[in-house]
Amino acid sequence: MHHTKLSTEQINAIIRMAWEDRTSFEEILSRTGLSEAEVIRIMRRELKPSSFRLWRKRVSGRVTKHRKRFERRMD
Repeated sequence: MHHTKLSTEQINAIIRMAWEDRTSFEEILSRTGLSEAEVIRIMRRELKPSSFRLWRKRVSGRVTKHRKRFERRMD
């Protein structure tokens, strides 16, 4: 998906998944083919600066956004 131009619908779906606490970046990668860095670029481009900062602050502290961290915490 990341090698072609994304439609508005695809971008909206990516943004929705990125905002969800329980959708990890690994899951976004498997569903869309977009890496965490690519998702961050989309969020930076599509969100207002204040919304992007809020999102980054939110996901930076979320163990569930990173499957490996979440699995380590569950052990």
